[in-house]
Amino acid sequence: MASRPSAAKKQPAKKSAAPAKAPAKKAAAKKAPAKKAPVKKAPAKKAAAQKPAPKPAPNPTGGVYRLVRALWLGLAHAVGAVFRGIGQGAKNLDPAHRKDGVALLLLGTALIVAAGTWADLKGPVGDLVEILVTGAFGRLDLLVPILLGAIAVRLIRHPEKPEANGRIVIGLSALVIGALGQVHIACGSPARGDGMQGIRDAGGLIGWGAATPLSHTMTDVLAVPLLVLLTVFGLLVVTATPVNAVPQRLRQLGMRLGLVRDPETDEFTDDDERYDEQWREALPARPRRRGGPAADEPHDPGAAEQEALARRRGRSRRSAVPQPDMNRPMDAVDVAAAAAAALDGAVLHGMPPSPLVADLTQGVSTADREPTTPTPTPVPAARPQPGKLRKDATKAPEQETGGSVPDLTKSPPPKERDLPPRAEQLQLSGDITYSLPALDLLTRGGPGKSRSAANDAIVDSLTTVFTEFKVDAAVTGFTRGPTVTRYEVELGPAVKVERITALTKNIAYAVASPDVRIISPIPGKSAVGIEIPNTDREMVNLGDVLRLAESAEDDDPMLVAFGKDVEGGYVMHSLAKMPHMLVAGATGSGKSSCINCLITSVMMRATPEDVRMILVDPKRVELTAYEGIPHLITPIITNPKRAAEALQWVVREMDLRYDDLAAYGYRHIDDFNRAVREGKVKPPEGSERELQPYPYLLVIVDELADLMMVAPRDVEDAIVRITQLARAAGIHLVLATQRPSVDVVTGLIKANVPSRLAFATSSLADSRVILDQPGAEKLIGKGDGLFLPMGANKPTRMQGAFVTEEEVAVVVQHCKDQMAPVFRDDVTVGSKQKKEIDEDIGDDLDLLCQAAELVVSTQFGSTSMLQRKLRVGFAKAGRLMDLMESRSIVGPSEGSKARDVLVKPDELDGVLALIRGESEG
Repeated sequence: MASRPSAAKKQPAKKSAAPAKAPAKKAAAKKAPAKKAPVKKAPAKKAAAQKPAPKPAPNPTGGVYRLVRALWLGLAHAVGAVFRGIGQGAKNLDPAHRKDGVALLLLGTALIVAAGTWADLKGPVGDLVEILVTGAFGRLDLLVPILLGAIAVRLIRHPEKPEANGRIVIGLSALVIGALGQVHIACGSPARGDGMQGIRDAGGLIGWGAATPLSHTMTDVLAVPLLVLLTVFGLLVVTATPVNAVPQRLRQLGMRLGLVRDPETDEFTDDDERYDEQWREALPARPRRRGGPAADEPHDPGAAEQEALARRRGRSRRSAVPQPDMNRPMDAVDVAAAAAAALDGAVLHGMPPSPLVADLTQGVSTADREPTTPTPTPVPAARPQPGKLRKDATKAPEQETGGSVPDLTKSPPPKERDLPPRAEQLQLSGDITYSLPALDLLTRGGPGKSRSAANDAIVDSLTTVFTEFKVDAAVTGFTRGPTVTRYEVELGPAVKVERITALTKNIAYAVASPDVRIISPIPGKSAVGIEIPNTDREMVNLGDVLRLAESAEDDDPMLVAFGKDVEGGYVMHSLAKMPHMLVAGATGSGKSSCINCLITSVMMRATPEDVRMILVDPKRVELTAYEGIPHLITPIITNPKRAAEALQWVVREMDLRYDDLAAYGYRHIDDFNRAVREGKVKPPEGSERELQPYPYLLVIVDELADLMMVAPRDVEDAIVRITQLARAAGIHLVLATQRPSVDVVTGLIKANVPSRLAFATSSLADSRVILDQPGAEKLIGKGDGLFLPMGANKPTRMQGAFVTEEEVAVVVQHCKDQMAPVFRDDVTVGSKQKKEIDEDIGDDLDLLCQAAELVVSTQFGSTSMLQRKLRVGFAKAGRLMDLMESRSIVGPSEGSKARDVLVKPDELDGVLALIRGESEG
């Protein structure tokens, strides 16, 4: 409250005149101590803080102490720097080198300890070994060098497994302590009063330290069992064996020693041996050479046979299987065995064993299959279903009775196949003789597996996942394919399918594979499918698929081999029923191999008059192997602009074929061809045309992206027109690309190409572009694909077939030797015709021809008429009229009057030819 009067007193002082300032300042000075009394303490504190500290008393030894301290710290820093440099150098070493160094150090220590314990080494080192090793381990000091050497060898052989080092150290420690404790008790439990020599003659200090407390507290009766349990525990830890797995490990040890035989292993071994015997006995015999020795001359094909089997099976031949004498005469048993092997499609036609669903609930295995009937009863042929042909559609071949034993080392020379009798296919005209390539030109594949130990391990892993996450589900079976195995999972009552699909990542973690695909449900089954890649992939050969088609007597020349599905059945489909296909996948996913199999299938099954092909290869290196085959209608096209012209020619060819179909009243080219062969269709009277059956026309574009980059508008228009209309005209399109983006595979192309084949893609978006659904991004590459033919709801997972470059070269050479290619000159538009078109016409050629035809036919040259009839603007109509004036079709302008037409209607064809740059004749 005192501050307010003082403030009131100050206010008049500030407003007073200059002479009155001195008394006001004095009054303010008098009041200041009362107002700011605590402020006066600050100068006192500041003065106290600024007071200098008293100087310390001088130390007479301070200089010497500082000198000694500086020298000591300098020496310490120098020594520390040296050791840190050494440590940093050791740290920068490769971890493998560090582990090798530790291993070699242990090996050297083992040698020193062995010299001290085994050879009674003299000198300080020997005394040190006796004190440390013998004193610690007692009578078991002789085993210490062996133990150190074993650890050193393990570090050298397995430096990449450091995670087991801790376990081994713990196990060895428990093992050594338990064993030395038992040795100490067995030697009479000497105490320290008996001297150090008595302890060394027993279990050493370790045994004394382990056994003495137990013996004193619970007597030797309980100490010995406890030490035995400790020893057993150490042994189990070292060998990483749980107690419940001891019987299994003992059985495996007996199997390695040859004392016990595993029935399951014997089962697969018997299957392998049976397949090997079938390969040796069922292949066709080698024919005699002209002027050479007889076919029954002794020969030794054992080494070459083992090499061939190893190449087909992918692993070395078992040495324990005895090699039969290939020159002995065949008795009745051998004949029956050969006939039984011939009935097995896996041997003669390269087919896999019949698809076997391993019913795990009932223990079905490969041993439960029905044995092969020894009597050579032929199986009646069945007409294959579209899309897939399986083993039950095969027909057994006739049994060879030549009496000679087959030879695997040399395949027989390929036999030329005559043209099969085909009701709807074309025959070569004239006296030209053409023979299809023999299937022996293509390599045979080995029989496929139906079960392996890896499948059983994955079944156990899946069962463990379901148990840990408390999902009422069980693996009831699986079907093994060449690339993936599909495991069937049945759910318990009131269990949602989403419970399984939500465990995708957990299942992938349990089976150690990121490429896990879940199908919910499997088509036609009340089960969820889990597709997991096989650790041992199998090769699918093109020749095996084509042999199956031949054995089923399917003569469709457009039938192509795709591969083998998850169930072990071969996948093939007719391009005439697809009718167009899109093949897409990332680089290295198997797209080029699929194209090679497709072209090779056509060459193996169709004559040049059955199927003609147009191959577009913008990359210039993918399809060069097929240059010069007689099936080509034009040389392989590598220029994208020429490819666009070729597609335009295909459109014109399609229109011509539809003109014939409409003129003669047929709806499909097969019906027209049949009528031509039967003579039901004849050309009009007075026409010089000779009707010939139309061949199928197959257009294969290896890289669609390059075409869409150069001429997107023309290429897309041509592809859309072909895919919309060309099915009934016998024209089929196969588009392949490694960049399945929306700017390459447009919506119009996708809408008109119903069949899709997707190989591994790099993203989910690419999978949706190809298949309109996810799935292709989880494929594992190298031929693993999803096949979605026209009419199918869900894609089928399959392993694409493979044909080597050597096989392609042999087939191509056979086709070249049979016939020379006959090319058509009008497929790609020549450069002369395009140069003869005037430059001022530009892109208005078609519009100008329509305007000229309209003006000449009506004999009325009006710009407004062109606007109405052609639906163009005034500028375009005026330009068309000027172009016709420059070509003397109409006269000059006369104001608002119509122009004079200078050409008569009968001269219209010549005028149009002049506009197009064609010769009038």
